[in-house]
Amino acid sequence: MRPALLLHKFLCIVFLLACGIASAKDSYQTSGSCDGFPRLDVKVAKGMCVGLVADHLGFARGVAAIGQDIYVLDMGGWTNKRGRLLRLNLKKDGKPEVLLSKLDMPNAIVATPDKRLLISMVGRIVRIDPAAKDIAGSMQDVIVNLPSTGRHPLSAMVLGADGSLYINVGSATDNCESQSGKADLPCPEIAETPPRASVLHANLASGQLPLDARAVQVHARGLRNSMALAISADGKLIAATNSRDNINVVDPKLSDAALPHDTLSWLVGGADYGWPYCFDMQRASPEYAGFDCSKKTAPSRLLPAHAAPLGMLIYNGKSMPALAGHLIIGYHGYRDTGHRLVSQALNATYQPVGEPQEIISGWHYRAGGHPMGAPVALATLDDGSIVITEDRNGTLLRLAPN
Repeated sequence: MRPALLLHKFLCIVFLLACGIASAKDSYQTSGSCDGFPRLDVKVAKGMCVGLVADHLGFARGVAAIGQDIYVLDMGGWTNKRGRLLRLNLKKDGKPEVLLSKLDMPNAIVATPDKRLLISMVGRIVRIDPAAKDIAGSMQDVIVNLPSTGRHPLSAMVLGADGSLYINVGSATDNCESQSGKADLPCPEIAETPPRASVLHANLASGQLPLDARAVQVHARGLRNSMALAISADGKLIAATNSRDNINVVDPKLSDAALPHDTLSWLVGGADYGWPYCFDMQRASPEYAGFDCSKKTAPSRLLPAHAAPLGMLIYNGKSMPALAGHLIIGYHGYRDTGHRLVSQALNATYQPVGEPQEIISGWHYRAGGHPMGAPVALATLDDGSIVITEDRNGTLLRLAPN
């Protein structure tokens, strides 16, 4: 590995560890009430506030709701078989109950119309019945043989309008670099089965479960790591994708702070969005200078560089009318563009109009009770509020009317 790249990765690791240590030491200092919960000192859009529902939830990632019950996944950090499934109920003081333990890095959770839960873990997706007397015994494999190696082993997922399942398969590398630090051409990982840097489309009603990911339909390709997925009101799949790092190491004339942008796309079935050969609006990556990106599909919108969107939903609640029908996106990134929640307005045909507007901002680290925001997953509750998990801070937050 080249010394410059090695140094860059070392500094990133040191910074992330520092953030994690700071977050672990500093819980939120709250003041006042936000719709019945301790209020956070962050800047929030007019008419809204953020309350602290629970903390000390471990490495909190996915969240889903069935009625009054909120289900949170504690991934257990980047270590195998330390994950947990937690259940909280806002009407019962919000204290977490451990339903399952020793899960293998659980990341995403989805509630199905029949009140079951889909949980993504390393290499597979399972279904459980949270109302069963033996919850562990109700576990059934739904998807197996998902890629589980490399830089992005976690799967995100969302249910389609027809009950099918869309699944993110992240890239194994930053930008298809080999161990020598040089990019491969052609990139071997996008030729794997299933291809890395893709979104799969699984018809769960098509036959006997589990489905083998190697035989599941590929919906779209060339998407480095689409960790935020949502379905529009007209059934279209929307993906917010985390773009590459270290672009300036390959070409010092390019700014790592400003490039590449993360992307927001209304995905077209069968399309190839260009990773690792292209970035932004059909620009050739510096490793593949001269590559013809005109044949690749451009994203619908560019998001801020390194915003790191990890969670997203279409708001269909009624208690915060200013957000009605908007796409809500959590930016998880630790750089200046991250740690915030934004709202993207959609027009009558459910396409984006204008620029994303901040809902939660001022979420920076401050010594003495103000950790840096780390939003991961979002879910809308029956009362119209939105719950938000934070992994680095181990919390469950609630965005509600002020």
